[in-house]
Amino acid sequence: MHVRKSTAFTKEEIQYLASFPLITFEKTTGIKDSGSTEKGTLKAAEAVKQINPRTKILYYRNILVHYPVYDADAALKSIRKAFLVDQKGNTRLVRGTVQAYDLSNRAVQSWWLDNAEKMCSSEYIDGLFVDGNIKVLEPGYLTGAVGAAKQADVERAYHEVMRKLPETIGTGKLVLANIIRARFPKSGLEYINCFDGSYIEGFEHAVGGLSREDYMAKGIAAVQTAAREGRIIAFTIGMGKDKDEAGLGTDEVRDQASSWDAVRQRFVYSLALYLICAEKYSYFMASDGYGVDSGNNLFWMKSIPEYSFPLGEPKGPAVKRGCTYTREFEHARVFLDIEKETAGIAWENRKEASGTRTQKEE
Repeated sequence: MHVRKSTAFTKEEIQYLASFPLITFEKTTGIKDSGSTEKGTLKAAEAVKQINPRTKILYYRNILVHYPVYDADAALKSIRKAFLVDQKGNTRLVRGTVQAYDLSNRAVQSWWLDNAEKMCSSEYIDGLFVDGNIKVLEPGYLTGAVGAAKQADVERAYHEVMRKLPETIGTGKLVLANIIRARFPKSGLEYINCFDGSYIEGFEHAVGGLSREDYMAKGIAAVQTAAREGRIIAFTIGMGKDKDEAGLGTDEVRDQASSWDAVRQRFVYSLALYLICAEKYSYFMASDGYGVDSGNNLFWMKSIPEYSFPLGEPKGPAVKRGCTYTREFEHARVFLDIEKETAGIAWENRKEASGTRTQKEE
């Protein structure tokens, strides 16, 4: 579960959240009732832990983008030149509206790490979710605004902060990052050693000249590798229509889903895609957006039948033939075709199989 709600969660919502093994509380969590993301996150985390102490809870921080919704922002005001400035003197470099941290400023590095350390010292917080990595590591994102030299300085500083982070927040605390992307030469695996695992998004939006099928196959291989190494995989995939019209592919940008019937086949396809990659510490989220204030989120406070179906141990890794993948579990058989975007999951002892079956699968 990856979620934000600006008001406090209700008792029923906390009970629902406590059913998940891994939760990231996003920016703005509880801010209207508690006054800051830190306080709102801690309040929600404590409530969940009282019901299910085994749930792992992550605190959200963006490594580059400044969202002014934190208590820590007060200390940032005293740091000179804390934000990146473009060649015209503008500081709102992200989407033209939001400021970006100048990580090459050592005072900014210390400020960011101090906040992570303070929050992770709580018994209710199991670690940190680091977002914004792609914006730092993809040279084309910042170079046009700040120049190649400054972009390189920011990227070097980023790696320094990430190397320090595990020691800073302490032994036993988790660090997940939004880091595995097929756009990189090694799909992000070249950066994974600083982290316990990766959140997965933007999985289908091909960039860098690859076809969608080749891009996805490269991404699948990277997720499989990380998962087999024992990394945590937080596989999150949007259900609505892709609307990243800029074509940058740095963020998962999708419309909200209109109805369950409209996304039923995509849900099965997405779940099959996940199961082709999944290992012991892998987790899945079909997403209709992270905000749940409006009550319009298709998946919020809903029970998805497939999540309780028996799966069992995998009988082996997935088998790839061209654009198709098959994999067997103790209680399920999975078929996936990334070219045709079709999939089927045959659940043992279920009268109906999920998805669209093909003649080959039959």
